[in-house]
Amino acid sequence: MELTLSNIDKFIVVGDRVLVRPQEESNKTSSGLYLPAGVKEKEKVQSGYVIKVGPGYATSTPDEDEPWKEPADQVKYIPLQAKEGDLAIFLRKEAVEIEFDREKFLIVPQSAILLLIREDDYNV
Repeated sequence: MELTLSNIDKFIVVGDRVLVRPQEESNKTSSGLYLPAGVKEKEKVQSGYVIKVGPGYATSTPDEDEPWKEPADQVKYIPLQAKEGDLAIFLRKEAVEIEFDREKFLIVPQSAILLLIREDDYNV
């Protein structure tokens, strides 16, 4: 089942977490050997595509531009590095697996992500 836009809207990722669709795991090595089911479960690193990201790390900095105003309880966030569509390489033991509409997803904290691969063309 393909994840549709209306299904994605049901997800609200909180804090510094990232919703990842794991890449298909193969039980066959590059040389053609078939691996038992328990071998993949022991892998420490996994990859997958970022579907949604949380708002980031919450900070509390008072607005001091107008000191006579009453303080607003507006939360500000430091955004995450991960963006939708990135390929994330992350520590598997930190991920939490969920299932939605018969599809598996992983909730991964930003701190568990080791590497992001982004397809954008950067002109440096």
